[in-house]
Amino acid sequence: MTKILLKVSGLKVAYGGIQAVKGIDFEVREGELVSLIGSNGAGKTTTMKAITGSLPINDGDIEYLGKSIRGQGPWDLVAQGLAMVPEGRGVFTRMTITENLQMGAYIRDDKADILADIDKVFTIFPRLKERRDQLAGTMSGGEQQMLAMGRALMSRPKVLLLDEPSMGLSPIMVDKIFEVVRDVYAQGVTVLLVEQNASRALSIANRGYVMESGLVTMTGDAKEMLNDPKVRAAYLGE
Repeated sequence: MTKILLKVSGLKVAYGGIQAVKGIDFEVREGELVSLIGSNGAGKTTTMKAITGSLPINDGDIEYLGKSIRGQGPWDLVAQGLAMVPEGRGVFTRMTITENLQMGAYIRDDKADILADIDKVFTIFPRLKERRDQLAGTMSGGEQQMLAMGRALMSRPKVLLLDEPSMGLSPIMVDKIFEVVRDVYAQGVTVLLVEQNASRALSIANRGYVMESGLVTMTGDAKEMLNDPKVRAAYLGE
């Protein structure tokens, strides 16, 4: 049986007087690409923020590598191999591309390997290499998304959490981002992908979960879900 890397049990999260997540369960196993899909406001981003310690949880537990990480901060989790690319990218706008990537490796002190990993990121994203000395704040949304993903990879994560990576991007850039997600996964990184673009997310995933109004309402093999009439009607416009 493949090892469970991330397990969410009975998770409840409320803020601003709203119960955004109402007691959900899901898991991500080693070597999987799991997609969490649902419409805007379903609770997906809140779930991701709770996993990474950016939001306090009201009830339930989150286990990573078999141990509870409830109450731990994002910096603690990055050091343990759990990295997130947040919705909205969150790049350091007044730093260059290279400086942003160096920040992604702040938990490391292996200078030669850090330089080698920056070169790897530049291989994945040639556009970043061309602009390596450019300030991140002057880049397009798609370029910032590439940078945010590259910065997360610099920590050498065991599990990479991606929150709405295609949001607001042009169709060509969406294609590029999903291609990179597939490539990162193929290199052995376990991925949890949160996406409104259900068809694209399920097409590259092993398994999927559907969230509606703070609850997980469906789970299964991603390809089967892609062909499920209910999923197609609700999320694929058919």
